[in-house]
Amino acid sequence: MKYSRLIWMVLFCIECGFLFAQEPITIISYNVENLFDYEHDTLKNDYSFLPDGDHHWTYHKYQTKLDQIARVIVNISGWESAALVGLCEVENARCLRDLCYRLKRFHYQYVHYESGDERGIDVALLYDSTKVKVLDSKPLRVDLKEDNTRDILYVKTLLHERDTLHVMVCHLPSRLGGGAATEWKRLKAKQVIQQQIDSVLHQQPQAQIVIMGDMNDEAKNDLSGMSNQMIAMERVGQGTHKYQGIWSCLDQFYVSEKMKERCVVQIYSPEWLLEEDTKYLDYQPNRTFVGFRYHGGYSDHMPIVLQLMSR
Repeated sequence: MKYSRLIWMVLFCIECGFLFAQEPITIISYNVENLFDYEHDTLKNDYSFLPDGDHHWTYHKYQTKLDQIARVIVNISGWESAALVGLCEVENARCLRDLCYRLKRFHYQYVHYESGDERGIDVALLYDSTKVKVLDSKPLRVDLKEDNTRDILYVKTLLHERDTLHVMVCHLPSRLGGGAATEWKRLKAKQVIQQQIDSVLHQQPQAQIVIMGDMNDEAKNDLSGMSNQMIAMERVGQGTHKYQGIWSCLDQFYVSEKMKERCVVQIYSPEWLLEEDTKYLDYQPNRTFVGFRYHGGYSDHMPIVLQLMSR
């Protein structure tokens, strides 16, 4: 009788949802700075990242780069894997397969499409297949007429077999040539993102949406229905990228309005991802390259992490 009552109480608690608190969902966004393999890809303009190219990119440097990215993801995740990892500046599927192999205890798979980017770099999404199911995915093309840029990656996922999460991974057009002169390109990309947001919210007004990636611009609330989680950090001088001594949050998370109270965001910045900034003082990201010179560091961007708390 005593055991029957105990079993009844356990079942009641599970049904009401307050026996076990569900672990928060961890999402990482990371511009990994030129993750190229060391062999020519006929679909890419990757000549600079070959052994005889300007960057003198070799098998050993490629393997070191993979090890470093894996170390970052593992250290952020701890014992529990990050459910989703958005990546910017990945050359091709081979790089993703090799990275997933290094992270095999986390059961990562990936979503990736080849884009028309002139430098040959794409965005991608890793997902832990024990926690996340991919329901749908597609590349969203950004038409810049004479220029080519990265697609926006859209992925519809199911978390823990119960919560639908719409994800977009972005690497917006760069500021090369001047911020003002290139702003129209980023605005065009934002229009593509907004169209997808509107489409999702039209079908499901309470939808959970996360947009992440390198926006190549200051943090601002410029997407309808979404809240940029990096604005407060940038206002107090924190950042993910440093240029001429100034930190800025180029890497950003947007979340749909219904989610923002459940989100905790941080810039992941342990000492081993930084180095002394001898020119502008303080610290800066420990980069893979300084110009064409191999520096051996991790990336010129810091990763950002979003913890999505249970309802």
